[in-house]
Amino acid sequence: MTATTEQLREAVEKAKTVVFFGGAGVSTESGIPDFRSVDGLYHQKYDYPPETILSHSFFLRHTEEFYKFYRDKLLSHDAKPNAAHKKLAEWEQQGKLNAVITQNIDGLHQAAGSKKVLELHGSVLRNYCMDCGKFHGVAAVRDSRGLPRCDACGGLIKPDVVLYEEGLDQDIMEEAVRCIREADMMIIGGTSLAVYPAAGLIHYFRGDTLALVNRDETPLDARADFVLHSKIGEVFSAL
Repeated sequence: MTATTEQLREAVEKAKTVVFFGGAGVSTESGIPDFRSVDGLYHQKYDYPPETILSHSFFLRHTEEFYKFYRDKLLSHDAKPNAAHKKLAEWEQQGKLNAVITQNIDGLHQAAGSKKVLELHGSVLRNYCMDCGKFHGVAAVRDSRGLPRCDACGGLIKPDVVLYEEGLDQDIMEEAVRCIREADMMIIGGTSLAVYPAAGLIHYFRGDTLALVNRDETPLDARADFVLHSKIGEVFSAL
C-alpha cells in the first residue's frame, strides 16, 4: 500500500531484524549518475553504449577506451554519504539492521560507517593486478594515465567490479540470501528491480514486512506492504 514516512518509521521500530537491498537511487543523491534514469548515462551519447563499454569483452578488446570512460564516469571523486547511507549505518550500530545488500560500487555505505555491506557488483575502491594478483586502491586507477599498471610486476590492473558478461560472487550471493531469509523486515530502496540476478534475491524474503522506497514504480509495488514513491534520502532523513 502507499504509505507515509511515519508509517514506515513505526514499522522499522517494531521490526526485530531489518535487511536493506539498495540500487543506484541510493547514490544519485550523492551526485553519482544513475545508468538507467532518464537523464542517466544510458541517455547520453558516446562512441559506444555504456553497457557495451562496461562489458568483459570490451574491457579485453578496447582496454584503453574502457578506462577513459571508467575514470570519467564511474570514479566520483567528491561523492559523500547521504541521509540514507547514514541512517542505515545508525541502524546497524543499534543492532536493528543485519546487512546492507547493494548493487552500487561506490563504497559510500562503508564511508557512512556500515560494516556488513554485501557488494553484489564489487567496488571501485578495490583493484587487482591480473598477473600477480596484488590489490591496489582506487588511486592506482584514478591517478594513472593510459592503462593502469601494477607497481610490483607491471601487469594490467583491473577494477574489482562485476562487468557485463561476468558472474556474481557466489559467496556474497549466498550470504545475501542468508541475511534476507533471517530478516523479518526488508526495505528495498532506490532500485527499479531491473538488474538480474541481483534483483532475484528479493524472492528469498519470508519475513513479515516488505517496504519499497523508490522514485518510480517497480514490478514489486503490488506485493509490498509499504510503498513510498519518493527520493530515498528525503525518506530516510525523516526516519
